[in-house]
Amino acid sequence: MKTTSYYPVLMTGDVAGTAAFYVRHFGFRPLFESDWYVHLQSVDNKHVNLGIVQGDHETIPEEGRGRTSGLLINFEVRDPDAIHDRILAAGLPILRTLRDEPFGQRHFITKDPNGVLIDVIKPIPPSEEFLARYAEGAAGA
Repeated sequence: MKTTSYYPVLMTGDVAGTAAFYVRHFGFRPLFESDWYVHLQSVDNKHVNLGIVQGDHETIPEEGRGRTSGLLINFEVRDPDAIHDRILAAGLPILRTLRDEPFGQRHFITKDPNGVLIDVIKPIPPSEEFLARYAEGAAGA
């Protein structure tokens, strides 16, 4: 299988509100908007996309309908400190404080209005212990 694109689609009960959240706080813009689906694209990188769909829409198979749960999405960025400060100033919850992790990330975690966890990450050099776990050439920073 040759994949030409990959992006998450979040199921929600509030398509417009969820889309507005990602536009306001994470730098997306709508490429397509309807009352049941919005396709967002990063203003900084056309390869970073996110879909928002009405969780009970007829296009979703009945057994899969609902809201997104048990999901953590990652945004890899250049300056997590600046984004952390902006998210904090906007009054969004910080569920994991900004920190350096020995496995090779500087990050923090917040959440969207649906409870989807958002991990804002910058790769950093891992500790020696974790460096040995990476494939050759795969360690961050």
